[in-house]
Amino acid sequence: MAVAQHIQATFIKGATAPEHFPAHSMPEVAMIGRSNVGKSSLINAITRNSSLARVSNTPGKTQEINFFETDLGMVLVDLPGYGYARVSKEQRSQFSKLIHTYIETREPLALICVLVDARHDPQPLDMAMLEELEFAQKKFVVLLTKCDKLSEKQVQSRIDQMNELLSSCANVVDVVATSAKVGLGRPSIIGIMKKARKAFSTEEEE
Repeated sequence: MAVAQHIQATFIKGATAPEHFPAHSMPEVAMIGRSNVGKSSLINAITRNSSLARVSNTPGKTQEINFFETDLGMVLVDLPGYGYARVSKEQRSQFSKLIHTYIETREPLALICVLVDARHDPQPLDMAMLEELEFAQKKFVVLLTKCDKLSEKQVQSRIDQMNELLSSCANVVDVVATSAKVGLGRPSIIGIMKKARKAFSTEEEE
């Protein structure tokens, strides 16, 4: 499958409240994960634009929902990371409410990519997010990050583990091994995004 070398992406806006969400007719693919999972790095690797999403050595830097229009006819959405303790309890509560409102009410949402660090067992917060998406009947894909730090055997073991954990889920699309550093998984992610766009367009027409 041929994959575009670069994906043109433009920052639309950042939203700190639902009323700030942009109005458009394009399907959205949202990225979410723990604050130190490498979400911004992966977004930049997918688009091959190292300056698109802000990458920081300080987890929890993304404190709003950022929307990026792409030339795939879709909008990439960078959701705030969850589970980082060095922000205040009030901030964590605000982030959580904003994320859940987006997931539950956002009509253009076509797919959610849940990023999970492949170096460790899925954390309780990761599993809670996956359960929430399944319960809400939202299509999701699990992206195992930082797989360049593992052997092929270890990566396959993580994929098998996640597939087993999700074996009863009806809304999981796939489990993909990724690495922002070496570009692992990029063609698969783009292919999944395109399928989500097509499915969303079909649903809109019905």
